[in-house]
Amino acid sequence: MANKVKIFDSTLRDGAQGGGVSFSVEDKIKIVKALDDLGISYIEAGNPGSNFKDLEFFKKVTEIDLKNSKLVAFGSTRRKGVKVSEDENVKSLLTANTEVVAIFGKSWDFHVTEIIKTSLEENLKMIKETIQFFKSEEKEVVFDAEHFFDGYKENPSYAFEVLRAAVDGGADSLVLCDTNGGTFPNEIYEVTKKVVETFPVEVGIHCHNDCGMAVANSVMAVEAGAVQIQGTFIGIGERCGNANLSTLIPNIQMKNGLYCIPNENLEKLTTSARYVAEITNIQLDSSMPYVGNSAFAHKGGMHIDGVNKASHSFEHMNPEFVGNRRRFLMSEVSGKTTILPLIQKIDKNMTKSSPKTQEIMDKLKRLEHKGYQFEGAESAFELIIRKHLGKYKPFFELKYYKVIEEEPANNRECSSSALIKVMVDGKEEMTATEGNGPVNALDKALRKALEVFYPNLKEVHLSDYKVRVLNAEDATAAKVRVLIESTDGKEVWSMVGVSTNIIEASMIALIDSIEYKLIKDLEKEEE
Repeated sequence: MANKVKIFDSTLRDGAQGGGVSFSVEDKIKIVKALDDLGISYIEAGNPGSNFKDLEFFKKVTEIDLKNSKLVAFGSTRRKGVKVSEDENVKSLLTANTEVVAIFGKSWDFHVTEIIKTSLEENLKMIKETIQFFKSEEKEVVFDAEHFFDGYKENPSYAFEVLRAAVDGGADSLVLCDTNGGTFPNEIYEVTKKVVETFPVEVGIHCHNDCGMAVANSVMAVEAGAVQIQGTFIGIGERCGNANLSTLIPNIQMKNGLYCIPNENLEKLTTSARYVAEITNIQLDSSMPYVGNSAFAHKGGMHIDGVNKASHSFEHMNPEFVGNRRRFLMSEVSGKTTILPLIQKIDKNMTKSSPKTQEIMDKLKRLEHKGYQFEGAESAFELIIRKHLGKYKPFFELKYYKVIEEEPANNRECSSSALIKVMVDGKEEMTATEGNGPVNALDKALRKALEVFYPNLKEVHLSDYKVRVLNAEDATAAKVRVLIESTDGKEVWSMVGVSTNIIEASMIALIDSIEYKLIKDLEKEEE
């Protein structure tokens, strides 16, 4: 097994094919910078022959001085019956001006004869001649053998002929693609091992997650000798997505002991994953391994007691190694063992026997009896602890707020407007904004007023909003619980508000969310 595995990120190309994903040129530039900073070997940035957006991107990205990554332009072999030098898509790859090109070609005989409607021999020529063309242009060429595992199952000799044609053309690496995502780990291992033993060039793996095994399949390919892993950074991609690199990198580097990225960059994994999710405009799955908000969350009393005594008793690794953190989920059945670590974050001198500890326990039970729930909203409970221990000073005072609902005219999206007045250090600020609904309008107005005093709030926005009716039998007089999740692109925190008035419940959570952000930023400044 090699000592190093090259990470080939396809977030901007294969990831962009996922449902609901659409990157602007500026989005792609930001992600390139983040991946380069992390130490990714290859960044597959798009197909300059497919759309004007990618053409514009490749013009702008050349202005970036990358420290660690090689940019890759992606495209197909020449078309059947067309000379390589005359194929427009092939020529467009040269306009990207990248050091590396990734060329995909058919390795399943069914696709050759029935999908692109050509002969098996012509397909081999298309592959070999296209790679030769780019090698003559002094490019590093990655050959993606599309549908390789399906092709191997149907016609193993032809699948190997395809790889031979790529090697004869001068390919620097052969990437075996499980394009349909239907291959099992044992099959991946066996076939990859045969390829590694047969060909004298680097072998890579490209897996899709249609059977939920893209990460496992990629690991097995590495076990078989693959030295390049293709995937997307948070697993996005067509259908069920691609192999998740934010899971694979720590798996390969921390569990298998192989180099993927600089060791000092492993602690950037969580913030990088959340940053990419933010740009992609998707909510990162809280249960995602290593980087999810609940990846190291504990609720069971026995688990929490075990973690406090010896963290490895219920954790496979220290969350700080990947930039994440341990969380103990709060509830009315939580014991002092569960709550004490959170209290001690605020006051290290507190113990189980401290009177304040019992008072906080009692307060938690009273609040949950009223309808509050702190599981998944530990940040809200942290504010309660600060207030009870006298470790809290408000950053602003809400003097007044008003919401006006209106029927949108002329297909306008905004259906509400909000007016807010706040006071900070004796200075008042009043502002009004429109929003898509009353909570959105209030959120925008509150942050707009406070940004005058706290510019760092510009990076904060709501990432999730949930409402639950607590006593539905009371109909319109029912009490509601609002849970608001906020993010600044690096951290994620949740706040909860309860009231018979949904606007008031939302404002409680909104205010606490902003206060929490300001507290954390102040603590960082004081460190």
